[in-house]
Amino acid sequence: MKRLIYFSLLLLMTGACQRASIPTKKRVVLTGIDPTKKPGDDFFTYANGIWTDTARIPDSQAGVGSYSFLNYPQRIRLQAILDSISASQNSAGSIEQKVGDFYASGMDTNAINKRGYDPINPLLARINALTNAASLMTLVAREQKLGNRSIIGFSVGPDNRRSTVNIAQFSQTGIGLPERDYYMRTDSSTVAIQKAYRDYLTRLFELIGTDATVAAKNAAVAYDIEKQMATVHRTNIERRDVKLNYNKLAVSDLSQKHPAINWPALLNDLGVQTDSVNVSQPAYYDKLNTMLTSVSIDDWKAYLKARALTNYANYLSQPFVDASFAYTRILTGQAVKKTRAEEMTQAVDGSLGEALAQLYVKKYFPDEAKKRMTVLVDNLKKAFEARINRLDWMSDSTKTRAKEKLYAFTEKIGYPDKWRDYSQVAVKRDAYFENRLSANRNDYLQGVAKVGKAVDRTEWHTTPPTVTAYNNPPLNEIVFPAGILQPPYFDVNADDALNYGGIGMVIGHEITHSFDDQGAQFDKYGNVTNWWTTADYAKFKARTQQVIDQYNGFTVLDSVHVKGALTVGENTADIAGVAIAYDAFKLTEQGRSTEKLDGFTPDQRFFISIARIWRVKTRTAYMGMYVKTNPHSPAKWRVNGPLMNFTPFYNAFNLQPGDKMYKPLQDRIIVW
Repeated sequence: MKRLIYFSLLLLMTGACQRASIPTKKRVVLTGIDPTKKPGDDFFTYANGIWTDTARIPDSQAGVGSYSFLNYPQRIRLQAILDSISASQNSAGSIEQKVGDFYASGMDTNAINKRGYDPINPLLARINALTNAASLMTLVAREQKLGNRSIIGFSVGPDNRRSTVNIAQFSQTGIGLPERDYYMRTDSSTVAIQKAYRDYLTRLFELIGTDATVAAKNAAVAYDIEKQMATVHRTNIERRDVKLNYNKLAVSDLSQKHPAINWPALLNDLGVQTDSVNVSQPAYYDKLNTMLTSVSIDDWKAYLKARALTNYANYLSQPFVDASFAYTRILTGQAVKKTRAEEMTQAVDGSLGEALAQLYVKKYFPDEAKKRMTVLVDNLKKAFEARINRLDWMSDSTKTRAKEKLYAFTEKIGYPDKWRDYSQVAVKRDAYFENRLSANRNDYLQGVAKVGKAVDRTEWHTTPPTVTAYNNPPLNEIVFPAGILQPPYFDVNADDALNYGGIGMVIGHEITHSFDDQGAQFDKYGNVTNWWTTADYAKFKARTQQVIDQYNGFTVLDSVHVKGALTVGENTADIAGVAIAYDAFKLTEQGRSTEKLDGFTPDQRFFISIARIWRVKTRTAYMGMYVKTNPHSPAKWRVNGPLMNFTPFYNAFNLQPGDKMYKPLQDRIIVW
């Protein structure tokens, strides 16, 4: 989860917050708790122990439980919609026709298998015909428009220094392993992944009729080119540096610096009209410019074929799909392939997401949920303002600017007010590969048309059925799709303790992202500017360093630790999110009571709810990749980390010195 007028503290104590309360007679019985465990030793295991012991990860999944893994049952819901729609007679051009026929085309594996790799034969021929760097770059730009990305990381988004206008952005890319360090590490698990990836590339070459020896050679060449690119990639931690990744450069200057790339020709081929672009990681394009002449054109052909084959493998016949899964299984530990129906449901969600979402919202998302969420968000904002007012480390001038930013938030709940246009996507029931490319082309054209234009602040960057939430600092917005507004996060039949500990914590988390190590660098308009006093920002950085240091000490797999510098933004948001949600909960009638339900006080139920929303069980291989690449801490530390810093949790479960989660009062971290 990633990436809002001004009220006095007195107003916080009025009935404005209480109106959001869910009467205490509404409740959900808590399950999965292990009473043999001591809450103060490992609260995650206490609250989830029995569930963890009995939960079974489906063979087709890398994990089970809440948050991102809740998208598995979501896909079953969406699949039911698609099964019904695809079997119906729908008007040509309607969203029902497009999503139904798209899904049906992907489910027709007989037709797909008969075509083999014929759909990409024209592309392979164009790669074989390349003669020099100029022709190579022309092909790369053409393929970018169809979703076949290789050596150019192109996107369009708000200019961080002028957030009302979109700018063309270029970032590092070109590699097939999860991130740069996978090419550098020599531990046994990483070496096994490297081998699996090279074997995957080799198999793909064999599937297009390449001799086994030549296939292995081509795979090795492609891998070597990727490794050269990886050497200049910034690490995931370095990419968190907002200012380091903002490098607005004149096209004329880039043209002189990178003659082999030929920026004017590249931009023209991409359909981009502009005199300046943001190059997020300049060293990558310096390296690419050199490699375009130092690497032979034959080696580039092997590389481009490898990229095309990996990009399109799951669009092609079964042997390609099988080869893709053989690599995925090593990378994530997933035991068997997802069903074809699940894969195609994901494909529709990715290609025609807001068309499918309209059908989902109509069936599953009541207006009452959106209304109640609006009130909950308002209450969390008020609680956060009160926390800002109470900070003893921040000056009044910075507090004023922080509150201005807080109340400048845009809130998006449930689904967009304006749906995306898919009228230019051509969908035929017997052309799955072409359907995918048509959707990719539509995405590209809608994106490239925004360069130099005003930012559309109504646009969403995830599909409404997705179980997620995010904060978008350049737009100063927080977004809660319909998918996450269901149990265990949000439940109209639950009492306040569970909803504030559930979706309340998520709301607080997303609000805090505007004030984490990255978000704090954006002002209320979404521009990267310094709105802090020098002294206040130094104090803020010292507190986030405490977060980094603490999480560095958390163990995940034997000797593997959480990466504190990679996860600092999410950890800061978790710590503050719990506190903000708790403060808002205490403003409700139930939050101020001590009445027990199922043997638990309201405060205890609040904290148990926090543990429930991160109730996740994963495969070891998946967790090994997750901790290396994901900016979120593993589920256990998303619970225990924030709670060991929060004194009301100590009071609720009577934590004492000697308990494993106990920290002396002076060592408990408070950022916000």
